[in-house]
Amino acid sequence: MVTWWIAAIVVSVALAFGVWTYNRLVSLNRRVDGAWSDIDVQLKRRWDLVPALVETVKGYARHERDTLERVIDARGKASQSGSIPERGANELNLSAAVERLFAVAEGYPELKASQNFAGLQQNLVEIENNIQYARRYYNAVVRDWNTLVGTIPATWIAQAVGFSERPYFQIDDVEREAPRVALDATTPPDASIRPAAGSGPEQGGSGHPG
Repeated sequence: MVTWWIAAIVVSVALAFGVWTYNRLVSLNRRVDGAWSDIDVQLKRRWDLVPALVETVKGYARHERDTLERVIDARGKASQSGSIPERGANELNLSAAVERLFAVAEGYPELKASQNFAGLQQNLVEIENNIQYARRYYNAVVRDWNTLVGTIPATWIAQAVGFSERPYFQIDDVEREAPRVALDATTPPDASIRPAAGSGPEQGGSGHPG
């Protein structure tokens, strides 16, 4: 009789722990999904801004055809990306193309003085900052998720219900610095808006670059 009670207690504890672990997996999985959704929203905001930016530059620098086409091409590839690693690579290429576009703008004083161009540049700064913050949070949550699903006994439950490790959103920190373009000739250099240096929580001890 005592043995039966001991066995019943052990089974009950095991089941309770299994349910708790499963609920923890589900909760953290939803957090990862939510964190990625935040990144996705900001990336789509940048996609929406690029055509307006290209059209504005075209109005002042129409003969810069190659640079403008590279930006449009990079935007198309970024918006059609499938996996998260693929999106990271294509978003990096899009940022490089946009930076080249702003480098071109440096040679056109009338373009730099345009209020429309200045407004687009400020919007880009805001979006780049938001992408950086969302990326940091996403990678931190993914780190927690991957640690959980790789730890016994959570890994057994994860495998049983089809959960697996999630990919990090890998981009270079330099890529997330918004282009530094003076809004007008009187703006002092130290007044340019730029995001903070991008060193996310995922870089603190996970061994995965951000």
